[in-house]
Amino acid sequence: MTEATTRTDDLQRASFLVILVVVSLLMAVIVYPFAQPLLWAALAAIMFQPLYRWMLRKLRGRRNPAAALSLLVIFLVVIGPAAWIGSLVVEQALVLVDTLQKQPPDLAALFDSVYTSLPRIAREAIDRAGWADIANVQRRIQDLVTESAGLIATQAVSIGSGALSFFLSFGVALYVMFFLLRDGERVGRSILCAVPVKRSIADRLSERFLGIVRATIKGTGVVALVQGALGWVAMLICGVPSALLFGVLMAIFALIPVIGAGGVWLPVGLWLLVTGETWQGIFMLVFGFVVISSADNVLRPILVGRDTGIPDWIILVTTLGGIALVGFSGIVLGPLVAGLFLASWSILREQREADEEAAQHEAIHVDASGHAPVA
Repeated sequence: MTEATTRTDDLQRASFLVILVVVSLLMAVIVYPFAQPLLWAALAAIMFQPLYRWMLRKLRGRRNPAAALSLLVIFLVVIGPAAWIGSLVVEQALVLVDTLQKQPPDLAALFDSVYTSLPRIAREAIDRAGWADIANVQRRIQDLVTESAGLIATQAVSIGSGALSFFLSFGVALYVMFFLLRDGERVGRSILCAVPVKRSIADRLSERFLGIVRATIKGTGVVALVQGALGWVAMLICGVPSALLFGVLMAIFALIPVIGAGGVWLPVGLWLLVTGETWQGIFMLVFGFVVISSADNVLRPILVGRDTGIPDWIILVTTLGGIALVGFSGIVLGPLVAGLFLASWSILREQREADEEAAQHEAIHVDASGHAPVA
């Protein structure tokens, strides 16, 4: 092969790589408006792949009917109830804000009752900190409630005006989920073959990715739903208004490491105590500490079976960063990126150690034989 031919081949290869990068970037820009629906469709297809396989066996290998029935089950069991609960939560939120506007809590009387029951040292500390001016605090809270009502109304109008966009994204997600359920394994194998890394490394990254998806959705999502449901039942027993709203908030807080479901049931329990509902407050706090907090330790090993290997502080930072970057989808996207990041560096370290070990064995063999091994 001549030098000119080699240069021509190199130029053609470089030109093709440039075209590949440009086309890939254009493709990413085009599908970006539907990035979140595509993400959730892919995650749902991964999680419900066992359901599709079961349907496929029952239907004797007919892939289209199996995917369609799987999608119907997902819609009836997951999506439909979630939409119904979401509408109830919005309704309860509006009712709660309206009630707080019409009948704001008398924080001054509540503060006086708690303040007088404190020891003298605590009262002096409160006075020095400036927290004794409860009237000013109450005015600020009432202003916050008024602003919250306006914000909720504005968001409701925004949601109504964006209904077409929402249903379009929802339809795209369902449509893509159908094909990912049917062809997901084949698409995955094609991607692994096309990735420009060793097949062994690609397989390990794929295995790690699937493990993180399983841990994030099964281990975190299901546990959060269980904790939210337990909190909802406890608040119904305690007679807390808008119990479903607080239960959903508890499930959302349970997705965030460190804070957890205690970010909801603990303030509710303390509020019940200071408002004079003693047995309800004690029940809420005890139930939260004993039952709700224990659900994570009991259910996660059963659902996941093994740890994801991601430190809690990294999960916290990436979850909050993901929420700030892409909204609610960041709850899932943040830990996924963190897991792949740690897995990639771990694989790099293991590959380097394996190469060093192979080099040492080769050096020992050369020293023992007195000459380099013949290839």
